[in-house]
Amino acid sequence: MRPLLAAIGTLSVIPLGKFNPTERDLERAANFFPVAGLLFALIAFPFSCLAAQYFAPLAAAMALALLPELFTKGFHLDGLADTADGFLSSRPRERKLEIMRDSHIGTMGVLAIVMLLGFKFALLASMNRPAMALALPLALLNGRCAVVWYIAVSSYARKDGMGAIWFRRKPVAGWVLGFLLACGSGFGCFGLPGAAAGAAVLIFALAWSRITRAVIGGATGDTIGACEELAELLTLAALLALP
Repeated sequence: MRPLLAAIGTLSVIPLGKFNPTERDLERAANFFPVAGLLFALIAFPFSCLAAQYFAPLAAAMALALLPELFTKGFHLDGLADTADGFLSSRPRERKLEIMRDSHIGTMGVLAIVMLLGFKFALLASMNRPAMALALPLALLNGRCAVVWYIAVSSYARKDGMGAIWFRRKPVAGWVLGFLLACGSGFGCFGLPGAAAGAAVLIFALAWSRITRAVIGGATGDTIGACEELAELLTLAALLALP
């Protein structure tokens, strides 16, 4: 239970009372990221249904595009922005890492956030109401599954950092659990296209690991946040594209 609470606290701003994770809890937390993602999906589901049912289509799409940020207060978006600033800077590897650690957001970071939220809005607005209600919770789940897949096949790029503790042991159990939850939940919600969306996110996580290794030598907390946000976007795109 403690590693699960640590996973929830790591991936969200959901209050956990007086719970204070130990180093061992944090080391094991990655195995529970898919379960945390399932919990977020279940919490989001009634809000997603209400928005899809009672809001005008464009208003529903906007509300659902922003709903995931209520779980995180935007810190995954911050990781996406920092990753964009560093990766698109045309600087040497060490300088990219310095740029990503800078707390100030740059032009590329702003563009990345605007484009990601814009594409989420457009994809959700292109769905019918039942699909919209199911797609957003599934994207929340797949995003957290993508994170554990990414961690499982990556090494940490820095000598220290907040995310280093998750790379001390490979989350093999979380990898398998994530695959079962993503593909199983996708199939339950959308049939084969939903399962295929989960598989597409898995392929993306593996590819993202190779990209980040080539650009900065591995993963950081920022690239983990970017992985989560991009996996959510890919889930929505796959659900809309697949028949």
